[in-house]
Amino acid sequence: MPPQRQDGAGKSAAERRAGVTVATAHDLILRGGRVIDPSQNFDQIADVAFAGGKVSGFGPNLPAGSETEIRDVSGAIVSPGLIDLHTHVYWGGTSLGIDPDDFCRLSGVTTAVDTGSAGPGNWAGFRKHVIERADARVLAYLHVSFAGIFGFSKTIMVGESEDPRLMAPAEAAKVADANRDLIVGIKVRVGLHASGDQGTAPLNAALQVAEEVGMPLMAHIDHPPPSYEEVLAMLRPGDVLTHCFRPFPNAPCTAQGTVKRAVLEARERGVLFDVGHGKGSFAFKIARAMLANGFLPDTISSDVHQLCIDGPAFDQVTTMSKFLCLGLELPEVIRLSTVNAAFALRRPEYGSLKVGSLGDATILDVREGEFDYVDVVGEHMTAAKRIVSEGVVLKGRWFHSSEGSRFGRKLLAAA
Repeated sequence: MPPQRQDGAGKSAAERRAGVTVATAHDLILRGGRVIDPSQNFDQIADVAFAGGKVSGFGPNLPAGSETEIRDVSGAIVSPGLIDLHTHVYWGGTSLGIDPDDFCRLSGVTTAVDTGSAGPGNWAGFRKHVIERADARVLAYLHVSFAGIFGFSKTIMVGESEDPRLMAPAEAAKVADANRDLIVGIKVRVGLHASGDQGTAPLNAALQVAEEVGMPLMAHIDHPPPSYEEVLAMLRPGDVLTHCFRPFPNAPCTAQGTVKRAVLEARERGVLFDVGHGKGSFAFKIARAMLANGFLPDTISSDVHQLCIDGPAFDQVTTMSKFLCLGLELPEVIRLSTVNAAFALRRPEYGSLKVGSLGDATILDVREGEFDYVDVVGEHMTAAKRIVSEGVVLKGRWFHSSEGSRFGRKLLAAA
């Protein structure tokens, strides 16, 4: 989306909304950045203010009080706090977990959505020892497998959905219902590596839980069985298929580069498509074909975990950069990492800088140069742009500046 017009006549609705504030003393003002907030179709220079852990002001030249902290972010991009819809952050509880706060500091992600690291058998530990202690926001899809993803490392690889004895729909429903503040849906992994010869049986169990508790489901897919088409046929409106741009086999497009009919039909009925890059689930060839057909993912996510944080996924901003370099405009890339993710989570207070929304923001920069990107099959792409995180506002407070970032400077507040 191009920047909104700034001339007087014919102003956009977004411009007319600019300047919204509330009668409160701001704790923090981000001053003078290019604010890109797709939830408001807003893209222009403005200030964003925070108070009491929420967005308290939005518009040009917001007034500051004597105690207001001001950060000059001119020359940078201010977006709603990035949401990574597919992560694994059960640090210390599973072999694939990373630290959510470290990830937030490095990648600009203010909300990490853990996708099935924990099941009903170990959810309590995840909640108490990681989620409640983290500064970053952590939400979760609960795995229908009793122990979540328990055998995923460089040396041990056991698909948790291979053994039907591990499917725990009754326990999962009970835990999900009791933890609705943090659990946003049900997760299941199907495919040769995750479920062996079980086909769609684990998906059936997970769908029963999702129906029982009234939550969406996220389905992982890898090599067949089952097929991409079989999984899509079972998903409901609002359910998420992750790894949507995975390479052959079980790719979303044909060998001729056309989008499979089952994919188009699933989108038509409201199934959401999430990138979930990870160690083995994103290929440039597939992405180019899908984008050439006008089929964008609904959400960009990294699927970051211990086996891909050093490549090929790295983090959320690197995954976003790949889509920028594949031809998406920056506001669209931000949309797929903010308001669209909030829609998938059914939490409209996330992913927005509207006054009253959660007090999260990410300060971004688009650097120019010569950058190397790699996908999961080893294809390299050299491109001229890279999105980087320069800082984070979390729960209304300045949380982090990237090392050497000029945006870490605190300016004197105007009385």
